[in-house]
Amino acid sequence: MGELEVSLPTEVVASTVRNPKLMIIYSPPKTGKTTLLSKLEGNLIIDLEKGTKYLDALKMEIDSLDQLQSTGAAIVKAGKPYKYVTIDTITKLEEMCLGVAKQMYMGTPMGKNFDGNSILELPQGAGYFWLRQAFTMWLGKIKKLADHIILVGHIKDKYIEKKGKEVMAKDLDLTGKLKQIVTSDADAIGYLYRDAENSLVLNFKSSDEITCGARPAHLKGREITMAKYDEETNDVTDVAWNEVFID
Repeated sequence: MGELEVSLPTEVVASTVRNPKLMIIYSPPKTGKTTLLSKLEGNLIIDLEKGTKYLDALKMEIDSLDQLQSTGAAIVKAGKPYKYVTIDTITKLEEMCLGVAKQMYMGTPMGKNFDGNSILELPQGAGYFWLRQAFTMWLGKIKKLADHIILVGHIKDKYIEKKGKEVMAKDLDLTGKLKQIVTSDADAIGYLYRDAENSLVLNFKSSDEITCGARPAHLKGREITMAKYDEETNDVTDVAWNEVFID
């Protein structure tokens, strides 16, 4: 087999991607993230937790992975008509993948006689490997449904040591190494919170206390005021998605 001819670059190569292709947004409960996502034009929210019942949105409620598979096939058959697809939430998707993980394990010689209720019952944490395999398989399928995929997550509090003291930190609620795999794959991770003026702020500024960050230059190190939240109407105004997904 002969060597392929390679043309080496002689100058800086311009970037070809500006907006995040895979983005994670997580926040405390009832912050308004799903309401905010309902205002993103062209965004199909795949609701795994029945959290959009009271929202006007481009949405579908999904109860099972079989239904998610059929929905994905329909999206592809329709020519991928959505610019964005949101999974709400990846915490629920992880839970739904437990059954697939069990099936995958039972399809191996060592697992064919497994009769436990959950794959996580395997000794020495072996079940988490199969959960990661199942989840990453499904995430791969989801990433093919649109140019931009948004994963909505729950928050998990954890304690870290800082200057000899334990402090509370905000983290994405996914299991162990799975969180590392998903976050390393993401182009942007934003922590959504309400500020003192009840505005929704999306933080991409990484710190010890908050898991977040971004590769795109226009998001890196920023805190973006995304909308004003009205508690009386449970709605948002002055939405600034154009700050996240730029032309």
